[in-house]
Amino acid sequence: MNTKEFTIRLERKEEQREVENLVRESFWNVYRPGCSEHYVIHVLRDDPAFVKELDFVMEKDGKLIGQNIFMKTTIEADDGKTIDVLTMGPIGITPELKRKGYGKAILDYSLEKAAEIGFGAVLFEGNIGFYGHSGFDYASKFGIRYHDLPEDADSSFFLCKELIPGYLDGITGVYQTPKGYYVEDADVEEFDKNFPPKEKLKLPGQIFE
Repeated sequence: MNTKEFTIRLERKEEQREVENLVRESFWNVYRPGCSEHYVIHVLRDDPAFVKELDFVMEKDGKLIGQNIFMKTTIEADDGKTIDVLTMGPIGITPELKRKGYGKAILDYSLEKAAEIGFGAVLFEGNIGFYGHSGFDYASKFGIRYHDLPEDADSSFFLCKELIPGYLDGITGVYQTPKGYYVEDADVEEFDKNFPPKEKLKLPGQIFE
């Protein structure tokens, strides 16, 4: 991909609503009828765990086409220690430019910047088919378990990438999703009234009702 086609930079305060609409367009009817990700990013920006230095947007021809954010969180290690890590997302690309390499470009750029700042690892929920190309592997291979997930349950959605090689060596424990990601449906519905009307559709492959 020609990196001269786009610019990746920090999000500006005055474009936050534009970014929320981008996220809404990117996730609409993907995982559920409608989506909640645009409200999630709205809430997370005011969360103490939000990493402002890693709040990126991608711009092409003067238009925002992608974004990614990170949150600080922890692994509660089995030996009683608390291990600082990052989680990531929502990460989104405008629908008409998906599957053209832009998502991997902003992902790789933002991971590189997170490593430069000194963060040790990123854990989050995603598809290994896509994120594996950027160095993610199953978190279970690192000895990290997903909170509240039964031992015999499928955890292939739970991924990890060390930003500092060996950062998780000798660590086993439970990952905690930041509370800010959990939002109420009623709050999402109210927030969504600030955006142009869109039809909610129940489609094959959606994982939430």
